[in-house]
Amino acid sequence: MPFQNPSNEERKEILEQAKTIAVVGLSDNPDKTSYMVTQAMQAKGYKIIPVNPTVKEVLGEKAVASLTEIEEPVDIINVFRRSEQIMPVAEEAVKYGKAKVFWLQQGIYNEEAAEYCEKHGMKVVMDQCIKVDHAILVRK
Repeated sequence: MPFQNPSNEERKEILEQAKTIAVVGLSDNPDKTSYMVTQAMQAKGYKIIPVNPTVKEVLGEKAVASLTEIEEPVDIINVFRRSEQIMPVAEEAVKYGKAKVFWLQQGIYNEEAAEYCEKHGMKVVMDQCIKVDHAILVRK
C-alpha cells in the first residue's frame, strides 16, 4: 500500500501538541529555506534544536552534530536533506528513540524511510512544508 500522509486533522493535532522541533540540516544562512522555515516555527513558539555538524549555533540555539546527541525528548524531527539521504537520518531518528514524528519537508520523499520509522512507532509526514501546514491548519 503506498504511503499516505496523516490527515489534515492529524497534522494539526501534531503541530498543536508539539513543543520541540529538532531540525536536521538546518543552515545558519538566512537565505536558505531551512533557516526561513525554522525561524518562522521558532517565532510561533516552538523550541528549536539545530542538527548540523557544520555549524555551532543557529537562530540563537546551540547546534548538535546528530540526533543522538540530543538528551531531551523532541516532538518532531523536521528534515531538510535530499530524498536519497533520508534513510540514514531515519535510522538515527529511531536510534535516538525520543521523537514522535518524522517530518520530511516539501520535495522530500522516501518510502523506505517512512516505513522504517512507522514500524518503530513514529508518525511520518513527507513532502509537506511544516511552516505551510502550520499557517493553514493551526492559524495561531
